[in-house]
Amino acid sequence: MSRAAAVRALLLSLGLAVPALAHDRTVSYSTIELAGPRARITLRMSALDVSRLPWTAGRGAEIDARLGAYFAEHLTLSADGAPCPVTRAPQRQPGGDDRVAYTWEATCPTPRALQVRTTLLQPEAPSHLHFVRLLHGGGPATERVLSEAAPLWTLGDVSAPAPVGTTFVDFVRLGVEHILSGTDHLVFLLGLLLLGGTLRDLVRIVTGFTVAHSITLALAVFGLARPPSGAIEALIGLSIALVAAENLWLASGRRPAVRYAIALALLALAAAATRGRGGVPALTLAGLALFAVCYLGLLARVARPAPLRAAVAFVFGLVHGFGFAGVLLEAALPSERLARALFGFNLGVELGQVACVLLLWPLLQAAFRVGEGRLQRPLVEYGSAAILAVGVFWFVSRSYG
Repeated sequence: MSRAAAVRALLLSLGLAVPALAHDRTVSYSTIELAGPRARITLRMSALDVSRLPWTAGRGAEIDARLGAYFAEHLTLSADGAPCPVTRAPQRQPGGDDRVAYTWEATCPTPRALQVRTTLLQPEAPSHLHFVRLLHGGGPATERVLSEAAPLWTLGDVSAPAPVGTTFVDFVRLGVEHILSGTDHLVFLLGLLLLGGTLRDLVRIVTGFTVAHSITLALAVFGLARPPSGAIEALIGLSIALVAAENLWLASGRRPAVRYAIALALLALAAAATRGRGGVPALTLAGLALFAVCYLGLLARVARPAPLRAAVAFVFGLVHGFGFAGVLLEAALPSERLARALFGFNLGVELGQVACVLLLWPLLQAAFRVGEGRLQRPLVEYGSAAILAVGVFWFVSRSYG
């Protein structure tokens, strides 16, 4: 690839980041309990993902009934080619402010050749993944991940592949799919990579992020720490905005006023949180303000900032790890399968992450060498400005929307 072609490819990838905002990671879950021809279906989805449906703005019995009908229409069962009609209307279940859950029943004309189909959040989120867990006759549960590309699961078909969740490779595949559909995680990594640096710097950054999110992923899956998912999703957006702001601060000459402005903005958000505004706790935001002052103050004293960025990757990687954990937590896997699931899923996340880094890194390096480095500063400034806007949008919509 020529250098000019590399530059065009890099600019195209940055340009595609904004349209991709509507398609970041979304996952829903269902448990289907079969008893002869009857099926009891429980569906769970985060309130943030539900808000993608434009008509859900509001509360009340009418919205609840419409949302239940939507779920029953877009997660359907059929048997031997005939639909399984709903025989008990969807009822909303207690799920907290950040989680929506509905249960309903369907009766199939025959228990043979049962099929599960999903069109949930289509076309609102084309990359949406739906995790189905099937319980039948007291036997071991089986799972399958459905998507727009593979929306149908036929049970009892011996020619079909083994259900997702039954093998280690299946969890690796789920981890890869999750990171590749998680636009916010990828945008965060892009923000860290934009400043360039040596291969050693790249290894430090990726290692810091990997170690941190592996720690919190394990803590969450084994029940040792489970912060509210809404706050975590908002903090992921804020982490993206802060990394982009750091890029712009470094590119503009490291003015002291900028780092204090960032800290004051975080303290203002913390003050608002003490009045019940937003989804992120005030103490967390105040801690981030203190971290920003100390970290940026240290960064102002060093000639090469890249080695220190592993610290940022680690700190915010802790937050992103809780975001990764949602898939395995909601899957409600039995304890004897958690270790295998955790290791396989985390490995898949790392493989997907490394693949993206290996794709972007050569493009960035080629672009930075064009014209003896004249393109590097515009790429850092314009790319970071776009990432900053994306991060602020995600934080505001997830915390206050």
